Amino acid sequence: MIPLKNLRQYATFPIITVTIIIANFLVFFYQISLPDRALQSFVMTYALVPARIHLALSGSHVTMTQAFAPFFTSMFLHAGWLHIIGNMWFLWLFGGNAEDRLGHLPYLGFYLLCGLGAGAAQTLFSLGSAIPSLGASGAIAGVLGAYIVFFPSSKILTLVTLFFWWFFARLPAVLFIGLWFLIQFLSGISSLGSAASGGVAWWAHVGGFLLGVLLVLGMRRRRTDYDYSAS
Repeated sequence: MIPLKNLRQYATFPIITVTIIIANFLVFFYQISLPDRALQSFVMTYALVPARIHLALSGSHVTMTQAFAPFFTSMFLHAGWLHIIGNMWFLWLFGGNAEDRLGHLPYLGFYLLCGLGAGAAQTLFSLGSAIPSLGASGAIAGVLGAYIVFFPSSKILTLVTLFFWWFFARLPAVLFIGLWFLIQFLSGISSLGSAASGGVAWWAHVGGFLLGVLLVLGMRRRRTDYDYSAS
């Protein structure tokens, strides 16, 4: 399934979403401008490498900054054109409405926190791996988590492909995002116990999504409690 259009209109211009997209593309353009060896060094420095966490905590030559700063910086790195275009397309489709509901600055904090949580989830399920993890998809998964809570019935114009057949459908967000999450979770389960190799950071998606859901549910509960006590 390929999402083509979010049929829910924005109430305000999604300035934070647009800024995040621009920031990601600026970093990507810098990446592709580097020679191969410099690019490899750049990625290994700023991408999240789970093995560094253990090394830093054990008092080796890896510093805490080298180990933990990439939880943030890795959110702005991408492995290629398809990677960044796919991520930024999802962010553009779903981020604006989440930003509307949360407010601009709270949305920025929410996005970054989901990205950090996604990195922690991926690290937990790949302890000791020396393979760098990078990309905004964990943070964007948190945005999808917020969206499914806030706007479950909103329609997503989707290109649905079934073997050799394809058609357009207006799917409710709860169905589209629910199926997306199911694929991430089952793919994460199937990756457990497999040999370490590059690929999709499934557990970053799962962790970011679940954190996004929990955060917005917590926000809604606190707001309800506040409204009740103030009445």
